[in-house]
Amino acid sequence: MSELKEGLRFELQAQCPVTGARAGLMHTPHGVVETPVFMPVGTQATVKSLMPRQIEEELDAKIILSNTYHLYLRPGHELIRQLGGLHKFMNWPRAILTDSGGFQVWSLSKIRKVTEEGVLFHSHLNGDRHLFTPESTVDTQIALGSDIMMVLDECIEYPATRDAVATSTRRTNRWAAQAFAHYRRQNVNQALFPIVQGGMYADLRRECAAELVELDAPGYAIGGLSVGEPRDLSLQMVEATAPLLPAAKPRYVMGVGKPEELIEYVAGGIDMMDCVMPSRNARNGCLFTSVGKVVIKNAQYREDAGPLDPACSCYTCRNFSRAYLRHLFLAEEILFSVLATLHNLRYYLDIMRRIRQAILLGDFPQFLAAARAAELELK
Repeated sequence: MSELKEGLRFELQAQCPVTGARAGLMHTPHGVVETPVFMPVGTQATVKSLMPRQIEEELDAKIILSNTYHLYLRPGHELIRQLGGLHKFMNWPRAILTDSGGFQVWSLSKIRKVTEEGVLFHSHLNGDRHLFTPESTVDTQIALGSDIMMVLDECIEYPATRDAVATSTRRTNRWAAQAFAHYRRQNVNQALFPIVQGGMYADLRRECAAELVELDAPGYAIGGLSVGEPRDLSLQMVEATAPLLPAAKPRYVMGVGKPEELIEYVAGGIDMMDCVMPSRNARNGCLFTSVGKVVIKNAQYREDAGPLDPACSCYTCRNFSRAYLRHLFLAEEILFSVLATLHNLRYYLDIMRRIRQAILLGDFPQFLAAARAAELELK
């Protein structure tokens, strides 16, 4: 067990001797998180269309993610601090991870400027000018009161030249050092993770990881993926990076992935993942099931009295037919988003639970082989 002084303790329970896949327990100020874990995304202090009670009781999610950039702009981190912190503000009793806003700043490339000091950007809400620095993003997340905070990093686009990526990666490392120097002066019971960057250049990823390991952080993230690169390339970057990160600390890949990719990242030694895909796709009528994607608007489901996924025991699949879900979607009823999001997130969380169980039982290589075979059949 690794005792980490900054509000987090990671306990490695089992590791696959063939692949390196890990199962563990992440002890946070707001409860224990079983890993590997998929974190539902609650960007603006809410997982869209769901009540916190549903996330806790129906999905049994132990940790969710919220976004520093959006909460900084609206309603403001100081207001959230004044109202008791993010947990109280959104009535969520379990763990919260907040990202630094670096990815959002990357996506706002037309209204931001990156300098050595930080990122100067204009609010997408009203055009007001703001500056994120390595220190200010730590302060903002301290005000929010999240269990796990992320450093400010520069997420570079794909494709990008090697020189551009090298310059960006060096800046990310300098910002991480500044953030940790500031953070460790604050004496807070919150963990801070640095983020490995390096674009799609494996050697730059390795150099970045080696430097960040010197920070002796409570955990480490791998960022800069899901920016338009091929999925195989994403996995290659993780495979090049993860083995260099401390084995006694949690490893987090940001912004991934498709259902079939989750097991591949776990096989690469990853403990934590998040992605908007299950909730966003749900609202748009794309549902993940054990027999492949269901695009619910399709006419073939008009008279389909069967459950969305006969292998799923979520509230949606226990109680409603594909025909009813199609009706709700076409009628643009709010209930569709609720039921669809419940199912898609349950689908993701169940995948991670089965993966974890396979690691604990020593069956992960067989489980991985079966998952890959099933994916080939669906294709």
